[in-house]
Amino acid sequence: MSTTTNSVPKHWGLPEEWELAALAAGRLAEYLPRLAYSSAGYEPDPKTEEPNPSYAPRVVAQDDATPGAQAASDAGAFVPALRQAALPYVGEYPLEKIRADFPILAEKIKDRQLVWLDNAATTQRPAQVIERIRHYYEHENSNVHRGAHTLAGRSTEAYEGARAKVATFIGAPAPENIVFVRGTTEALNLVANAYVRPLLRPGDEIIVTLLEHHSNIVPWQILAEETGALLRVATVDASGQILVSEYAKLFNRNTRFVSVTHVSNALGTVAPLEEMIGIAHAQGARICVDGAQSISHMPIDVSALDADFFAFSGHKLFGPTGIGVLYGKSDLLEAARPWQGGGNMISDVTFARTVYKKAPEKFEAGTGNIADAVGLGAAIDYVSAIGMDNVARYEQELLAYGISELGRIPGLRPVGSATRRAGVLSFVLDGHSPEEVGRYLNEAGIAVRAGHHCAQPILRHFGYEATVRPSIAFYNTPAEIEHLARTLLALTRLPYISSTY
Repeated sequence: MSTTTNSVPKHWGLPEEWELAALAAGRLAEYLPRLAYSSAGYEPDPKTEEPNPSYAPRVVAQDDATPGAQAASDAGAFVPALRQAALPYVGEYPLEKIRADFPILAEKIKDRQLVWLDNAATTQRPAQVIERIRHYYEHENSNVHRGAHTLAGRSTEAYEGARAKVATFIGAPAPENIVFVRGTTEALNLVANAYVRPLLRPGDEIIVTLLEHHSNIVPWQILAEETGALLRVATVDASGQILVSEYAKLFNRNTRFVSVTHVSNALGTVAPLEEMIGIAHAQGARICVDGAQSISHMPIDVSALDADFFAFSGHKLFGPTGIGVLYGKSDLLEAARPWQGGGNMISDVTFARTVYKKAPEKFEAGTGNIADAVGLGAAIDYVSAIGMDNVARYEQELLAYGISELGRIPGLRPVGSATRRAGVLSFVLDGHSPEEVGRYLNEAGIAVRAGHHCAQPILRHFGYEATVRPSIAFYNTPAEIEHLARTLLALTRLPYISSTY
C-alpha cells in the first residue's frame, strides 16, 4: 500500500488497485475452474486442490515422431481427453511421474503452487541430476587426469564419461569434438577469438541475424571494432522468420564467418538451419550455431546439420549452471589457437616455448567445472531416457495449446508468429507494462520473464522495448497453461472458461 510523504495513507487505508487485482487473481484461480467444469457437465473432485487438466496432448510412437520442431499452429493435432487420465504422457512416461522428479515444482510461491514458465532463462533440475552431483562430491571428488590415486581415476572417468555422453547426444563424431566451457556465451566468445579473429582483415565481413541473443552479437561487434571487419545482419519477415533470400544476398567475397541462432529466445522462431548452413558452405564460409534455445526442445545432430560449431549451456538442458559445451569440427578445432593459457592445456613448457595439447584439452586451461560436467551427463541420461523426439512432440502440442488459449485474451498481442516455433509464447498486453504483468502473474505463483530478454534488436524491430515471455518445458502441463490464461484474464477483469469444453 502506498503512502504520501507525511505517512498518511494515499487512499485512506484502502488497498490500491493492484493489490485488489492480485488478491482477485488468487481467488479467481481457485473458483473459476468450477464454473468452467460445471458448464461442461463435469464436477471436479472436491478432495483435490485443483482439478485434473482438461487436455491431454497426443503423443505418438517414437518411430512416427518428426525430429525437430513442427508447426505450432497445427491446432488439429489436439484431441481433448476429458479427465480420461490424470496427466498426459511424454513418450511412455506419465507426466505426473516426470514432474515428481523435479523437487522445485512442489515449491509454493505467494501460497500458490509454483508454475515455472521461465524455461528459456533456465530449466529446473531433476532429482537424478542433483543426486549425481552430490554423489560426485561424496565419492569421486578429485582433479582430473595425471593423478595416480583412486579418486583421480574416478573423477577422470566421470568427467570424460560426461564428454562422451554429450558427443552421443548431439551426434558428434567423437568426444574429442566436445569442449567444456562455462556456457553458450563463453563458447561463442571462444569461437570468435580462437578461430575467427586470426582470419580477419579490415573490410572482411561477419554475418549474423536479427534474431540473435546479445551473446551472439556483442562478441562479433568487439571483434569487428578491433580488426576493422564489418557486421552484416540478416533480417526477418513479419512473422519473425529469417528471410533466407535476403540472408543469401549478404554473402560476397569478403564474407569470412557466419554465426546464427537455432531458436530465438525472444520469439521462439526456429531458424531454417539446414538451408542457412548449406548457403554458407556454398559460399565458402564457416558457420557457428547458437543452440542454447534448441537443445532442450528437439533432437540435435550436428553431423547431419553439417554445423561447423555448435554451442549450448547445461542449465538450458535441465543440468547445472556454469557448464556448457562447444562442439567443433576436428580440423577447425585444430586450426584454432588456444583460448586461455595455463595448466591442463599444455604438453610441454619451457621459457623458450610451449607445446599445446590437441583439442579439446587445448581449450580447457586450468581446473574445469568437473562436478557440473558430470551433472550435465546425468541430465543427458535423463532426457535421453524419455526421448527427445517425444519431448519435441509433446512440447509442440503444448505450445499450440498455449497459442490458442492466449489468443482468446482481449488486448493480448503475440510477438512472433513464425510457423516453426519452439518453447516461447512472447506477448504484450494492452494497458499493462510487461513488468506489471510479470509481477501480477507472480502473485498467482506463475514465473515468467518480463523484459528485453537480452535480444533488444529483434524486439525493437517489432516496436517493443520489452515483452512478457512464458516459456515451456516438457514438465509443464495443460492445466498450467490454463492457469496462465485464467490469471491474465483476471488482470483484464474477464472470467475464464477453458476452450476445451
